Amino acid sequence: MNQEPTLYAAVLRMSRGDVKALRVTDAYSVHRVVYDLFKDTRDETQKQTSLPSGILYADKGGDFHNRQILMLADRLPNLSPQYGTVDYKPIPPEFLQHQRYGFEVVINPTRRDGQSGKLIAVRGREAITGWFVERSVGSWGFRVEQERLQVEQVTVQRFTKSGNAITHGSAVLKGELEVLDQDRFKESFRRGIGRGRAFGFGLLQIVPV
Repeated sequence: MNQEPTLYAAVLRMSRGDVKALRVTDAYSVHRVVYDLFKDTRDETQKQTSLPSGILYADKGGDFHNRQILMLADRLPNLSPQYGTVDYKPIPPEFLQHQRYGFEVVINPTRRDGQSGKLIAVRGREAITGWFVERSVGSWGFRVEQERLQVEQVTVQRFTKSGNAITHGSAVLKGELEVLDQDRFKESFRRGIGRGRAFGFGLLQIVPV
């Protein structure tokens, strides 16, 4: 029987001075700061084949003085960065054995067009709700109560990467989920859900109910 790899939950806390020193100005700079905390375990070939990085994060924002970023990874981050502070804890296996959880997730809702094959953003709260309910059962191993699902902060994430303009639809979803397929749910937690996971989407922030 293979032992499941240890996952680590961590939080990066940055002061206003840290944010300025790290030049955190947009979603891509947040991505850079987070990924710089971890040793890259992939070679260039693996990156080209979209092998997951093993890193998920959610930018929780903050106030004028502080900013927090939640992280989940299959390895430890740098615990003594030049800027900011990092706290962590290993996630015990029993944490993922519950049947019901309260959750929050920042999601990038997209569908692939059947004719063109292009990715199309899912727009509007009602459409996003339907998409999430459908995907949760079909792909992610859990079920959500549609009437209790909250769709908040529907926005657009924009940044420039290597001279190219990148746009992601973004929504914060909150609610309660019931695990239907334990193995698939664990994989969804470990690898994240939906697209854009390298840019702060898909981390299931869960609390047992």
